[in-house]
Amino acid sequence: MKDNKFKVTPLERAWILYDVGNSAFVLLIATLVPIFFNALAEAGGLSSVDYLAYWGYASSVVTVVTAVLGPILGTLADTRGFKKPIFMLCLFVGVVGCCAMGVAKTWLPFLIIFIIAKIGYSGSLVFYDSMLGDVTTPERMDMVSSRGYAWGYIGSCIPFVVCLALVLGSGVIGMSQMTALSVALVITAVWWLVTTLPLLKKYRQINYVEVKQHAIRQSFVRIGQTLKHLPQDRQVFWFLLAFFCYIDGVYTIIDMATAYGTALGLDTTGLLLALLVTQVVAFPSALIFGRLSAKYPSSKLIPVCIAAYTGIAIFAFFLKTQWQFWVLAVVVGMFQGGVQALSRSHFAKIIPAEKSGEYFGLFDICGKGASFLGTMIVSVGSQLTGSANQGIGMLAVLFVVGLVLFRVSCSTKNAKKV
Repeated sequence: MKDNKFKVTPLERAWILYDVGNSAFVLLIATLVPIFFNALAEAGGLSSVDYLAYWGYASSVVTVVTAVLGPILGTLADTRGFKKPIFMLCLFVGVVGCCAMGVAKTWLPFLIIFIIAKIGYSGSLVFYDSMLGDVTTPERMDMVSSRGYAWGYIGSCIPFVVCLALVLGSGVIGMSQMTALSVALVITAVWWLVTTLPLLKKYRQINYVEVKQHAIRQSFVRIGQTLKHLPQDRQVFWFLLAFFCYIDGVYTIIDMATAYGTALGLDTTGLLLALLVTQVVAFPSALIFGRLSAKYPSSKLIPVCIAAYTGIAIFAFFLKTQWQFWVLAVVVGMFQGGVQALSRSHFAKIIPAEKSGEYFGLFDICGKGASFLGTMIVSVGSQLTGSANQGIGMLAVLFVVGLVLFRVSCSTKNAKKV
């Protein structure tokens, strides 16, 4: 029995594979795409500080749209038979948008297409994360969630290495870098789609609410009820506040790492290789946190990750050289998977299973969809001070506040289950 404890089922494996697919899109967005945008921005006359700021503003727009659509779509998806079709729609928007980014020739159209693609990706995560309760049992959630992130990190390296070789070696094969990036975007989109097919084939919605007349109208009613009673569900309420702070900082670092390094004038190839190392380091680290969760509760492991990220933000404030960026990349990889996976499974265990889509709609506002508060802090801070270092360093405040609020959530018992 012990040997099967960490063995995944075919359905769990299919769920994990979607992380492998969408993580390739995330990796490309965090590495090659900002460099492409930088080239378009320079051609359009933008300064390095404005380039970083506009990239952050674009991510913030995605968050605002996700904040509006996430809970609505998530609540609707809790209705019987709705989750998979809406998930497929978001997937389609993300995949098509990924391909379409290569068509843009100037920086503004590029940002618009980027926003649309990222919204599709973010929307799909509402349904994907909420599927966790349907594909596994509560006692296996930490392990399965960690496996998803772990294999997502290492699996996404496969198309990324191909794309990186294509872009960096474009001159050798007689192709412009812009054309090479367009092909890289298509490769990533195809990878994302193909790795999703097993989940589309095997997934069945187990936890749901029955179909009612005027399902869309009823979804708004249920959102209102949930928001009204959320303060009474104290553990969930305080956790969401904590998660909003610390995960915003985490995803800001992920989303803006390449843009940050580029703004500091660091070598482009070195930045890309350093972020590839982050993916490789994150693979065993996420698996280790998954194993540790069998011995220690997530309420003990998550604060360790938040504290580590506080140190990362402070270190980034003083970052000036290439080797320091490499150190940053390795340390981020050590804790990135742990804080993401454990937060997802921790939340799945404290919410009603039949309303997982609805709750993960709220979860996604604070989480992986984008990083509104964090990117705004970096963008505004960089422009006001004229220093990218000070903009990134300000993220430390988010982690400290997040750690305090997380402690409050763990010490609070629910007054009522919604």
